[in-house]
Amino acid sequence: MASTPEQREVLPGSPSPPTRPPGLWRRWGRAFRDQTVFLPALWRSPQTVGAVCPSSRALARAMLTGHNLRQAGLVVELGPGTGAFTRVILEALGPTTRFFALEVDAGAVRHLHRVLPHVEVFHDSAERLDEYVVRSGRPQVDAIVSGLPWAVLPEDLQRRIMTQVAGCLRPGGGFSTFAYQHARHSTAGRRYWRLLSTLFAQVTVSPTVWWNLPPAVVYHGVK
Repeated sequence: MASTPEQREVLPGSPSPPTRPPGLWRRWGRAFRDQTVFLPALWRSPQTVGAVCPSSRALARAMLTGHNLRQAGLVVELGPGTGAFTRVILEALGPTTRFFALEVDAGAVRHLHRVLPHVEVFHDSAERLDEYVVRSGRPQVDAIVSGLPWAVLPEDLQRRIMTQVAGCLRPGGGFSTFAYQHARHSTAGRRYWRLLSTLFAQVTVSPTVWWNLPPAVVYHGVK
C-alpha cells in the first residue's frame, strides 16, 4: 500500500521537501482563475478590454493614492474586469462606505459575482453611471476608480463616459485611471489627456508603476 505524504519516512540528512507560503499558492490560483476570465473577454471584445493581462496589485495601490476611501460615502469602480482593483478597494473602504461597480462584459460580471458575492457589480455601461448613483441613495460620488481601456475606446464614447464621471463626482471628489507608459503619448493618449484637463480642476500623473505588465502611470483628477 502506497504511503501518503504524511506517512512517508524522512531519512536523516535528506533534504526537506520544498514548501511555498500558502499566500503564494492563493495568489497563483487567483491569477490563473483571473486569466481564464480575462483571455476569453479579450477574445470576445478586444475593443473593450485593451490589455493582455489583469492589472497588478502595485498598480491598484497606486490608483488609490490620494483617496480617503475610509471616510467616503460612495465609491464607484468602472470596468472592474476580474477584480484586480476591486479587491484592493474593498480593503480600503470604511465601515459605512457604499461601493458598487459597473462592468460591460457578462463573463467578468459572472466571475465577480462568484468570487466576490457580497459586492454589487452591475452588468451595464459606464455611460449610465448617473442612474446607478441615484439608485444608491447617495447624492454624489466621493471617488471613482476606472480600469476602462481609454486608448481603445471611440472618442465619442470616451467623452460620454467622462461627462458622466465629472457630473457624478462631488466637488473635491477624486477620479483615478491609468495609462500604459508606452501608449500615453500616442494620438489617442494625448487626446484623452486633453479631455481630462478640460473636465477637472487638477490632474496629476504618478511615477511609472514598473511592477505591472505593461508598465503604467496613474492619472488622478480632482473635481
